Amino acid sequence: GNLHLINGLFDCHRSRVPVLAIAAQIPSAEIGRHYSQETHPQTLFAECSHFCEMVSTPEQMPGVVETAIRAAVGQRGVAVIVIPGDVALMKAPTEARSSVSLLPPVPLVRPHDDTIDALAVMLNAASRVSLFCGRGCSGAHDDVIRLAEQLKAPIVHALGGKEGVEYDNPFSVGMTGLIGVSSGHYALQNCDLLLMLATDFPYRQFYPTEATVVQVDLRVENLGRRCPIDLGVVGDVGATIAALLPGLDTKSDRSHLDECLGRFSQTRRDLDDLAVGHPGRTPIHPQYLAKLISDHAADDAVFTCDVGTTTIWAARYLKMNGRRRLIGSFTHASMANALPQALGAQSAFPGRQVISLSGDGGFAMLMGDFITLTQQALPVKIVVFNNGTLGFVELEMKVAGFLETGVDLINPDFAAMARAMGVFARRVEDPADLDTALREVLDHDGPALLDVVTNRQELAMPPQTTLAQGLGFGLYALKAMMNGQGDDLVDLARTNLFR
Repeated sequence: GNLHLINGLFDCHRSRVPVLAIAAQIPSAEIGRHYSQETHPQTLFAECSHFCEMVSTPEQMPGVVETAIRAAVGQRGVAVIVIPGDVALMKAPTEARSSVSLLPPVPLVRPHDDTIDALAVMLNAASRVSLFCGRGCSGAHDDVIRLAEQLKAPIVHALGGKEGVEYDNPFSVGMTGLIGVSSGHYALQNCDLLLMLATDFPYRQFYPTEATVVQVDLRVENLGRRCPIDLGVVGDVGATIAALLPGLDTKSDRSHLDECLGRFSQTRRDLDDLAVGHPGRTPIHPQYLAKLISDHAADDAVFTCDVGTTTIWAARYLKMNGRRRLIGSFTHASMANALPQALGAQSAFPGRQVISLSGDGGFAMLMGDFITLTQQALPVKIVVFNNGTLGFVELEMKVAGFLETGVDLINPDFAAMARAMGVFARRVEDPADLDTALREVLDHDGPALLDVVTNRQELAMPPQTTLAQGLGFGLYALKAMMNGQGDDLVDLARTNLFR
């Protein structure tokens, strides 16, 4: 059981989600003697927790529990308590300890005045400021907008910042990164000062090399970790901006902002042009499916998305509004995360619509969780992007110049399988049937599944292609021709060039 638990705890820990985990241990007298199922949980969980201790006596338990809870909440991560089976059966102390101090109010961290003044001087001197916002901007949406207005700065977001800053944002120019868009990439590469707000975006090749870089983050260890910075500021985003605004000049030059907004407007049109579905033209474009999900989902829907190309379509086509949530394995990048996260979200928010955007590989990998869903009668809606391949891995192989190997999936009819388990399900192969089928699944009172056969040859283009990527893809095409896979190249061209 501990080994099954560890991947989920890694995901929570890296996403900074407070978790208290109780891990079982074999009987105390058998520890160290290679007993059945013996592991060393303290060692096993050490890398994915802030606190991990074993309880050996009942008297330990109250103090260890309190310490674990404070570690999980205070450091925003995982705390693990290991309990041998014989200790778990012992009589616990009867006196309940006060829980008053366990969950103190979250402190507000504001930088020193000298740091605020130094930051204001740098921002006032810059002429092309871009903001780069991450997950830590959650709750500071309006503050970020006010800052962008005063600086006339475009706002780029990392994937973790999508749900917190993308909506109601006249300064948004999209994402950057491998699954980002060209306008977001442009805004970062063409600024003279980049202000990073609570993002630990790890991909160094997307940071500017000539600009001044300032980073605001609550965690000291994040400062300068991803790229060289000229000033590091420790503080909450909202509190930092509130202290900063009075010292900032109100800029009037909108040229950098307007250029980025114009590029984003064209990028958005280009993306929307890809999200089309013509009756009879199969397989279905995954962009069209993702856009329909966004259009028909509830205003307070909770979306979960599997790692891989499903995350790309979610990032580019799901619209946030301040009430919707988007949950994924965005830091740990662990496959098959969408369905178990949907189960947790539905359990935590029983009155909200929860939609799992599952890849066929991810859904098949943890299909046992689908049985859990039916047993618990959780009304999760599952949409399977069924393209018959581990799509993102296939793309990586093509770009590297390799023929796709070991990525093919021979899938069952997921809808038929779901119906055999008593779950309402639809399977769609023609775009003409997709809108109606999706509405039926989303409106169903109970768990439901939509199995959609999507196009395997869909390319998810990065914001900027490199020479190495072009050469790699050309090498793949040459190998495909020599290997008798010319039909695949024709399908690829038809899919991506002729909508």
